[in-house]
Amino acid sequence: MLLGFSTNSIGDVDPLDAIPMLRSMGYGSLAITLDHHTLDPFANDLPARIARWREALARSRMACVIETGARHLLDPVQKHEPTLVTADREARQRRTDFLCRAIDIAVDLGATCVSLWSGVVRDSADEPSIWNRLTGSLAPVLDHAAARRMPLGFEPEPGMAIDTLARYGQLLDRLGRPDHLRLTVDIGHMECMGERPIADMLRPWADRVVNVHVDDMLACRHEHLPLSSGDVDFPPVLAALAAGGYVGGLHVELPRQSHRWVETATQSAAFLTPLLHQLPRYLPPKESS
Repeated sequence: MLLGFSTNSIGDVDPLDAIPMLRSMGYGSLAITLDHHTLDPFANDLPARIARWREALARSRMACVIETGARHLLDPVQKHEPTLVTADREARQRRTDFLCRAIDIAVDLGATCVSLWSGVVRDSADEPSIWNRLTGSLAPVLDHAAARRMPLGFEPEPGMAIDTLARYGQLLDRLGRPDHLRLTVDIGHMECMGERPIADMLRPWADRVVNVHVDDMLACRHEHLPLSSGDVDFPPVLAALAAGGYVGGLHVELPRQSHRWVETATQSAAFLTPLLHQLPRYLPPKESS
């Protein structure tokens, strides 16, 4: 596994300038949240921006994943809207179109997956309606991902229609368990939702994991905390991921700490590196030339 960091946890600097700094700290993977101030998927000069990101990642020999959870990319007022479960059909289509665009960007960058989630149900829709919205909106995204050979990492998110591993399993069953609909795991979210012991709950799903978000949390409290300041027992969780064959990035996601991102990145690397070296599948990042 690789030390990873998320661009949504980098504040006050151009994320492109942060890449070599993170590499010098031992990070080998970057979770790039498509957003106005990072890599804007709707920019007029998008191909040139993608080229700059691709070159910066290549210079530092860093892998990447694409994240699609920007707060106000599609709506300047309402956080995360529209989503795959928004009541308005045309609004849901905007999310679908964006996710397909994200897949194309991921292919151009050589990313290992595109991470996505369901969204919050903001009306009084019943369960069948929610499932119909979600599966209907997701179907063209799945088709496009398959055509472009890009794995999708679906993330259960507290407060959203799909909030636990069990609900993710239900979604897989409804969609016929497509192989390229994989799993993004947020370790803190599992603690928040009471999916404990986390390692035991994760183990049956570990071979589907294509992306990992790392943060600490307290039970029943959705607040991303610096590592070692919450209730997560990290060593068995990392062991479960390693046993499942996961070799991708452990992407530290602490957006509320973005104003002190250098300190956060340094402390997170110091916390995770000894744990990773205890794992048989640990792969240190290659040295940059």
